[in-house]
Amino acid sequence: MTRISKLSRSIKGRIAIITGAASGMGKATAQLFADEGARVAALDVNAEPLNAVVEEIEAAGCEARAWTVDLADRSAIERVIGEIGTHFGAIDILVNNAGISIPVAIDSDDYERAWQKSLDVLITAHTRTIRAALPWLRKSDAGRIVNIASTEGLGATKYGSPYTAAKHAVIGLTRSLAVELGAEGITVNCICPGPIRTGMTAGIPEDAKQEFARRRVALKRYADPEEVAHGTLSLALPASSFITGVALPVDGGLTIRNA
Repeated sequence: MTRISKLSRSIKGRIAIITGAASGMGKATAQLFADEGARVAALDVNAEPLNAVVEEIEAAGCEARAWTVDLADRSAIERVIGEIGTHFGAIDILVNNAGISIPVAIDSDDYERAWQKSLDVLITAHTRTIRAALPWLRKSDAGRIVNIASTEGLGATKYGSPYTAAKHAVIGLTRSLAVELGAEGITVNCICPGPIRTGMTAGIPEDAKQEFARRRVALKRYADPEEVAHGTLSLALPASSFITGVALPVDGGLTIRNA
């Protein structure tokens, strides 16, 4: 059947970098993008689980390759992004997903370490991966950058100031780069996940999860990582060519509730 519409909703054959791909939302995103036909470069600091994710993708008949990298290391980022571009011959999509969470009080002796580590991984690494990938993204006819922020970038929780500050910064970075790169046709957006079942939330007791969801989330539950991945995919599509500078909550309605 002849299509009437012109814009493509397929990422088949696109080269996609996913950071933090060894677990949680990053793993789900790598799997989903591979299912949709992208050639996936999966990055993480944890080699063993990352390799397992790539092996699973390859076993499904899809294409992926693992790169172990510490995103707090500038030179390592530049080296790996260069290797990815050379290996695949292109980079079309960059998903900055890697994250950490270090709860800490402002008067804690450990605060300075938590602050620096949080900013290194949650925001500085984003700027470095973008800078390294930009020459390749500029060659793409549908360059897409998707940064993973958080609903903490739209609000705040006590004892989380390094994380919250970094996630606010991710939204600011996204908006600024959307303006800066817009004339080149590169879109820059971010996802703000709410309560998701990942390693970061694994330590929260199940009854506490259920109580929080009942009180705060319109859909009354935590999300699975794949539900976030589908939001990310939507912003990475070639057809999403007029969407840029957006901070999209994927939070089950958490941020719209007044009570």
